[in-house]
Amino acid sequence: MSEAHISVLLGEAVSSLNIKSSGVYVDATLGYGGHSSEILKKVKRGYLFALDQDSEAIRHSTDRLSAIGTNFTILKTNFKDMKKALNNEGIEKVDGILFDLGVSSPELDEDYRGFSFHKDAPLDMRMDTSQTFSAYNVVNEYSYEELRNIFYKYGEDKFAPGIAKKIVEARQTKPIETTMELVEIIKTAVPMKVRLKKHPARQIFQAIRIEVNDELNVLEAALRDATELLNVGGRVVVITFHSLEDRIVKRYFKELTEEDDSVRGMPNVDPSLLPDFKLVNRKPIIPTEEEIERNPRSRSAKMRVIEKIK
Repeated sequence: MSEAHISVLLGEAVSSLNIKSSGVYVDATLGYGGHSSEILKKVKRGYLFALDQDSEAIRHSTDRLSAIGTNFTILKTNFKDMKKALNNEGIEKVDGILFDLGVSSPELDEDYRGFSFHKDAPLDMRMDTSQTFSAYNVVNEYSYEELRNIFYKYGEDKFAPGIAKKIVEARQTKPIETTMELVEIIKTAVPMKVRLKKHPARQIFQAIRIEVNDELNVLEAALRDATELLNVGGRVVVITFHSLEDRIVKRYFKELTEEDDSVRGMPNVDPSLLPDFKLVNRKPIIPTEEEIERNPRSRSAKMRVIEKIK
């Protein structure tokens, strides 16, 4: 599995954490352990906590990290519960937190997970396979208005009304049970000239996945907790893969780092009136052309970094 998944912006992300060998770090999105492995190599006298809700990823990564060291703990939880999970471990402050918000390659490539619009599988898309709510429920139980709205909001797909209508019509005959059934229905609502340029199901599958896993609401809550957990000098590093995620991160980081209008540009400002955080990079870090060539799935990645300065 480790060969199947290539961690995006691996060197840049680990470097951006500015790791101290005795520090405490959190990989909020363990996946198959690519970033965690590199972090663990650097925290010789520190500790790594890694979070994931995917049992298969946890099994794989436990073996991978154990080959490097023993100073780590994997917590089976969604990163929305990161603060509570760490507090339960006696941890109230940390020196860095990494979020890699991409779906891992094994999750995309394993047929039975239902994330891919290229492979036939049951409609699933659950990050946490213990939850009961899945893509099947969204596709077969949401109203036309609900489908249209999530396709617009989370998929930013201009064909959302037509696709929602076709889904509702199709499921009147029988439930829509597999990814390929859904793909064929989507195709009937998208003009051929558009289908020739890009896969018509890409944005719809993204929208359904976000809905099933409540990804954007979870992200907003997790970012707030992450910045509250930081020690002074600590950093939060976030790798996003679509504009909705990046917009949330950009807006929140801006909110934390902007000076108040009442003091902006003034000399000798009382430090207590200045922001507690700074942006490490004004513009997002993106993959090099070499990385994109090696791993095409990295193409849409953007990385933003914030540091607590007081």
